[in-house]
Amino acid sequence: MTRIDAHQHFWALQRGDYGWLTPELDVIYRDFLPQDLAPLLDQHGLSGTVLVQAAPTVEETRFMLSLADSNELVKGVVGWVDFEDPAAPDLIAELAEHRSLVGLRPMIQDIPDADWMLRRELRPAFDALQKADLTFDALTLPHHLSNLQELLARHPEMRVVIDHGSKPVIRESQIEDWAADMAALAEKTQAYCKLSGLVTEAKPNWTVDDLRPYVDHLLETFGPDRLIWGSDWPVCLLASDYKRWVETTEELLSDLSTEEQNAILGGNAIRAYKLTL
Repeated sequence: MTRIDAHQHFWALQRGDYGWLTPELDVIYRDFLPQDLAPLLDQHGLSGTVLVQAAPTVEETRFMLSLADSNELVKGVVGWVDFEDPAAPDLIAELAEHRSLVGLRPMIQDIPDADWMLRRELRPAFDALQKADLTFDALTLPHHLSNLQELLARHPEMRVVIDHGSKPVIRESQIEDWAADMAALAEKTQAYCKLSGLVTEAKPNWTVDDLRPYVDHLLETFGPDRLIWGSDWPVCLLASDYKRWVETTEELLSDLSTEEQNAILGGNAIRAYKLTL
């Protein structure tokens, strides 16, 4: 079985473009680089990772691609491009020439306009992403989900991965509206969904049972063939160490067959991002 951590980040603070990363975040306010992650991958039998952008700059994307060039553990990079820039299509084509670029992710959760993704001027960037055979990572919150469904209807052939289950508000046990919207997306689109980032949406003293209704719903709607496991390391350290998240996932998926678990823990990421291992 090939196991992949399909969502993690590296950063070097001196680069200076992580506006959200402040000293108040304490445990993650330091550099995190491949040598920090490698022992964790070895400990848990993971073959590699998908490295995902953490800053809204092309410079960070180039930084991540350079890390992929020098570290075999990085199997793919999800970068960032300004979709509003008229030059975005040419830049996407250029970046896609790098063998490690597998997707792009606008930081939708941080954009004040909830309708941003539906702007007409973004169409050339989405078309260029598809032409380059890249995957779109949707970093959305629950209130974005109806718009995301409309976006995917406009681009039915686009490969899409919804990050972190679209961040349900687990800490307040809000589930009904999120569950309905996620069920609609699962039924009406071919999108994948990441089983990641849930612990930071829960209460500080979260338990497996706090997460279970949300994970069970994702399993019921997207199914084991469209869920993708990721750690969201090092962001997850705000709520859980790597080992605890791995063990939590194993418990939440324990009723599935070995084949189904293997799909979630690696096989689906390989398909969704067209990874070459």
